[in-house]
Amino acid sequence: MTDSVEANGKTVEEAIELVLKQLDARREEVEIEVLSQGKSGIFGIGGEPARVRGTALAEGGGLVQAAKVIVDNFLTTMGVDAVSTISKPPDDSPDTQLIEITGDDSGLLIGRRGETLRSMQFMMNLLLSRTPDQAEGRIMLDVEQYRHRRTQVLRGLALRIADRVAGSGRSFTLEPMNPAERRAIHVALADHPKVTTQSLGEGEDRKVTIMPRNGESSGREGSPRPNPRPSNAQPADQPQESSNEEEDED
Repeated sequence: MTDSVEANGKTVEEAIELVLKQLDARREEVEIEVLSQGKSGIFGIGGEPARVRGTALAEGGGLVQAAKVIVDNFLTTMGVDAVSTISKPPDDSPDTQLIEITGDDSGLLIGRRGETLRSMQFMMNLLLSRTPDQAEGRIMLDVEQYRHRRTQVLRGLALRIADRVAGSGRSFTLEPMNPAERRAIHVALADHPKVTTQSLGEGEDRKVTIMPRNGESSGREGSPRPNPRPSNAQPADQPQESSNEEEDED
């Protein structure tokens, strides 16, 4: 039988801490349901405590289920009107499982240039590193298919610039990109017969250069901005914005 307890607190976070103590469990091991956000009242009169229910995650639930619990706890703590579901990524990668967030407030979870989404992915990975089921493959976090849309935009950009480089014989250096964006460019042009790619620079200034495959270049051009703009929860058209795979080094 699954362990489930309820607790009250002055705040939702305080109630969650009480639930964790009762279950003798870590945050990533418990699924949290907020029963009441509580009310502060006036001068301490008429207030109501926050109330939450915590359900211990069954052993053997797997890495992806543990990841979903972590994400659901993020959403609960942030007070965001959104839900998470487990699915396969759009590219059907056999070693990757996807947790997709959808909902009225989901756009808030992407953030400027994808920074909030990247932070959530980092925190999820950090908490998952403490779980025993590490052989199940990779878990990716996405919001309203932002990563997928971003990758498609970058692929289109890469192919357009590749055609320009192949026709002019001049190398082209893109704007600085994060590791996942650079990887998307490299993958898109990996089998291109006329151009190749190389990452140059350090840290946040690291860029991808697209150059003729024969190594002969008559010069170098500067960095374009791709279009058009997708219509979903967050624009995914600017090179600076992210579809995140922080571990990639390209």
